[in-house]
Amino acid sequence: MAEERTLGAPVTGYTPPARPERLELEGRYARLSRLSADRHAADLHEALAGDDSLWDYMPVGPFASAAAFHRWARSVEHSADPVFYAIENRETGRLGGFATYLRIAPEAGSIEVGFITFAPSLQRTRAATEAMYLMMRWAFEAGYRRYEWKCNALNLPSRRAAERFGFSFEGVFRQHMIVKGRNRDTAWFSVIDGEWPALREAFDAWLAPGNFDAEGRQRERLGDLTPLVRAGSDPVLRG
Repeated sequence: MAEERTLGAPVTGYTPPARPERLELEGRYARLSRLSADRHAADLHEALAGDDSLWDYMPVGPFASAAAFHRWARSVEHSADPVFYAIENRETGRLGGFATYLRIAPEAGSIEVGFITFAPSLQRTRAATEAMYLMMRWAFEAGYRRYEWKCNALNLPSRRAAERFGFSFEGVFRQHMIVKGRNRDTAWFSVIDGEWPALREAFDAWLAPGNFDAEGRQRERLGDLTPLVRAGSDPVLRG
């Protein structure tokens, strides 16, 4: 008797989505623009300067001067993968960080968010969360099937952020990279398209003006609103 073959579910009618190009993503609190060295580098460097720990898990930085940061921004501003976006906090009118789409694979329907670098002025703000929401929303509305988040396995703040945003922990790739002369084990997280409608509802509820008091304090936490769609929570983060 022939052994039964188990195959993946068929994917029919799939059209590879567009690649992110010169997007302008704008919400109530955040605005994302394609990184331009001349338009953004000076203000970004000012926001990010003074805390070298921001670059601990990044493949670049810290930068010794505004000129050095400008040269780096110039070298990546036209990159097709990763694609860099400067993030403006619309509540202050100031730039506070950047993020990228990378490992863009339209034929597989997969795209990653990464290179996330937030200045202290942007961290823990509505703009920071909305920036991540806007990038995720564009990806799924464009037709991507899988949205990835990867980080150094030692980077606990990044891992906690991934879970807060509703990503599923998928495991750790051991000895995945060598970054700045050091080993990097990489923690993998993802959201897939079937999970997006519930996640969008959670983000919309958290970002609604009524979720914040007169001092801007949240009434409900995003982590409490995020549906439990994860395949399994990250054991490192369960305490």
